[in-house]
Amino acid sequence: MARKIRVGVIGAGVWAQISHIPSLLKRADEVELVGVCRKGADELERIAAKFGFAMHSEDYRDVLAQGLDYCVVSSPVGFHYEQGLAALESGAHVLMEKPVTIDPAQAWALTDAAARLGKHVVVAFGWNYLPTFVEARKLWGDKGVGRIEHVMIHMASGTRELLDGSSLYSAGPTDDVVVDTRTWTDPAISGGGYGQAQLTHILGWALGVTGLRAESVFALGSQPSGAPVELHDSYSIRFEGGGTGSVSGASFHSGCQSDRHQYEIRVFGSEGQLHADLERDRLWLWRTDGTDVEVSLPRNAGAYHCQGPIDTLLDLALGKPVPNHSPIELGARTVDVLSAAYRSIGSGRLERVG
Repeated sequence: MARKIRVGVIGAGVWAQISHIPSLLKRADEVELVGVCRKGADELERIAAKFGFAMHSEDYRDVLAQGLDYCVVSSPVGFHYEQGLAALESGAHVLMEKPVTIDPAQAWALTDAAARLGKHVVVAFGWNYLPTFVEARKLWGDKGVGRIEHVMIHMASGTRELLDGSSLYSAGPTDDVVVDTRTWTDPAISGGGYGQAQLTHILGWALGVTGLRAESVFALGSQPSGAPVELHDSYSIRFEGGGTGSVSGASFHSGCQSDRHQYEIRVFGSEGQLHADLERDRLWLWRTDGTDVEVSLPRNAGAYHCQGPIDTLLDLALGKPVPNHSPIELGARTVDVLSAAYRSIGSGRLERVG
């Protein structure tokens, strides 16, 4: 029998407990849960017992010292660079929660470190593994829509109560763990509000399909009713190559609709256009050469889950030649946009990437 992949989890908060760890246990015959870390001794002990970790510690370095093949970094974003770099240097492949970092220089430094060390990093962009993204990449092919002229991006989610600090409902089940709301509501830890919590997802989707990289961003943010971070965002982007982009992000009330997010991308180019609507399970490509394709998607193709990134890193760690739809380089390109956007919200000016 082949040796099991040795897995450690750094930052076993709500998301790790409801998504990452249970998803790893679906392949329990291939993984060994050797160590877990988070703050709070009582919560940490309960998590270790619940999922069967061999050891636990409040110091992430104790987990890395166990000799990991696969490390989940799901701590608040302000800690990702230090912990992600340490995990890579320890010899582990890394599953990185999004956003990758707050500072783009750190995101690109992690990109360089992964390449230098020959390690895989998969960012937890779960939508990038669902049928709409996979089919969009196939449709895009070599031609796409020609020279990209404009991209429209809109996302809205039931995160209002989470980001204004009035409820943890949107964070998922919290019956066996104390949740520190600063993970989402303290800009020093979270880097911001809706942009960091949610727009990072759809930026990873749009940039992943198109290959675009931003050049400059002008942004506005809205903090209604004294919210500690912005609940709504509006970005205007200039991409390298001259194309423009508009990004809309909004937090709606958690009881407003089902758990489906509003999630729509339209790409307009010199030779056609692409439309993806993950709320309504639509994917369409039209080109001036006569191509007109409406992809038949399964029902609920755009309903979010994060199984894809978890399985992908495990397969890569096992040496299987599977595609990485959310590499660290893509994560860094999303951080470029978000960093410039938050600087623009603060300055009131157009801000250049980098």
